[in-house]
Amino acid sequence: MIGATVNATRQELQKLKNRLKMARRGHKLLKDKRDELMKEFLGLIRRDKDLRETVERKLSSAYRAFLVSKAVLSEAILEESFMIPTRTVRVETGARSIMNVPVPEFRVSTEGNWMSYGLAGTSEDLDEAVAHYADVLPPMIELAGIERAVELLSEEIEKTRRRVNALEYVLIPELEESVKSIAMRLSEMERSNASRLMKIKDIVRAH
Repeated sequence: MIGATVNATRQELQKLKNRLKMARRGHKLLKDKRDELMKEFLGLIRRDKDLRETVERKLSSAYRAFLVSKAVLSEAILEESFMIPTRTVRVETGARSIMNVPVPEFRVSTEGNWMSYGLAGTSEDLDEAVAHYADVLPPMIELAGIERAVELLSEEIEKTRRRVNALEYVLIPELEESVKSIAMRLSEMERSNASRLMKIKDIVRAH
């Protein structure tokens, strides 16, 4: 216990009271941070769920359309259709801060046309598949950034939770007990000193 390692003096008592005050203030700040992190975390989880559903729906539609086009077009035509890309994709990486936690942020920009083939020898299903794959790329990249942000916030929430618990269940109770113990010891010492002074006065008076 903290109180067992310090002297029972008013100076030490004041030091412990100051530490207790700082610990309580730090505990409140950390709890506020934890609550804000949880709020941001839950918002990201909801966005992650919506994006994942969008991505899975678009990928499923693209895959079905591509399977149909693959059934009606020859392997050679499919390979020739995608042989020369006519669109470029650029992904810019950055970062933003959520409650002082840096999380990744991706921005997608494209140039050119996804249709890198002539329409005469292909099918509408292939066009549909390509369009779906083109549409799904931005949300896929956004999803990757959000899922990494969720992971980082989860780690920060756990660290903050452990610090809150350490203050709430270990340090603050120990400091409170130490303040109480030293205050009691000082009070006992004061009563003992007062008693001695009274005895000395009685002795002086008797002589």
